[in-house]
Amino acid sequence: MADAPVRKIIHVDMDAFFASVEQRDDPTLRGRPVAVGGSRARGVVAAASYEARVFGVRSAMPSSTAVRRCPDLVFVKPRFEVYRSVSHQIREIFRDYTDLVEPLSLDEAYLDVSEDRHALGSARAIAEAIRTRIRETTGLTASAGVSYNKFIAKLASDQNKPDGLCVIPPAKGPDFVASLPVARFHGVGPVTARRMEALGILTGADLRDRPLPWLQAHFGSFAHYLHGAARGQDHRPVRSHRIAKSIGAERTFERDLTEPAALDEKLVLVADAAWDRVERAGIGGRTVTLKLRRHDFSTITRARSFAQPLTSKAAFLETGRALLAAELPVPGGIRLLGLTLSALGEAAEVEEVQPGLPF
Repeated sequence: MADAPVRKIIHVDMDAFFASVEQRDDPTLRGRPVAVGGSRARGVVAAASYEARVFGVRSAMPSSTAVRRCPDLVFVKPRFEVYRSVSHQIREIFRDYTDLVEPLSLDEAYLDVSEDRHALGSARAIAEAIRTRIRETTGLTASAGVSYNKFIAKLASDQNKPDGLCVIPPAKGPDFVASLPVARFHGVGPVTARRMEALGILTGADLRDRPLPWLQAHFGSFAHYLHGAARGQDHRPVRSHRIAKSIGAERTFERDLTEPAALDEKLVLVADAAWDRVERAGIGGRTVTLKLRRHDFSTITRARSFAQPLTSKAAFLETGRALLAAELPVPGGIRLLGLTLSALGEAAEVEEVQPGLPF
């Protein structure tokens, strides 16, 4: 069987998008550590400028923690309608170069540019043209990764941030992956990274040295993904109008909680983090699901569906509160809470491959 054509994939990721928009629109914020989000005790950081990240401030961090790390942090209320408008401008630029655009959120997307629509000569040239137009149109910077699959393109876009470009052609893909910490692999969260470290797996090279049966014994169904990723393999196409099945967040607590007030405080933080992702995706959903893990690690889920998509964080949180209240009290306490929005909007998917364009 003939080999499949090599795809030319670009992953574009806006640099500190929400915070950069705020610094663009308010010159007094430029050069200062900025956090987009609520400054109240229960607030959560939705985004942080690079000046704030120097102090360890990150998205989804409780605002109280962020202030302790950076006392001079300036909080700005989110303006999602502005972020969506800028995101629309950026996506219009993408679609001038390809119809195969897979948005991941308001500030990042995959593009399949295997077909050189404007005869620019290479995927690198297309990425540079896109970054230039974004800067000229919005006054913002974007970083881009260019490679032969989505997995490596996403890794590459983070390589030279901010305002950077990284190109990884097929001949260099496996060695590039081998050199990276496995904690940077998409899908490998902190818990999995710690498990891998305990097993002596710190880099892509370490992961590549483990045979598939060994990975299956330790990581189950996740093993096939890890096995391919460690070798620079990823056959997923760019899907236009990508369909997300669900969007949510969850938090594990340092100690099991039993008091309703303490649980409600944590649920607010979870709802804040989840709704931030909903806003980033710019999509609505009709089903709210509560995930609850008890002290003995048993897990239950409860869901409630509506005829129309939820349009506010308040409604999302109140639904979660109602689902949680119906389960209380929980003997022995709760160690994890999660909230998810699903039954999201649908759109058509497109899969195409065009050969021939150099990197």
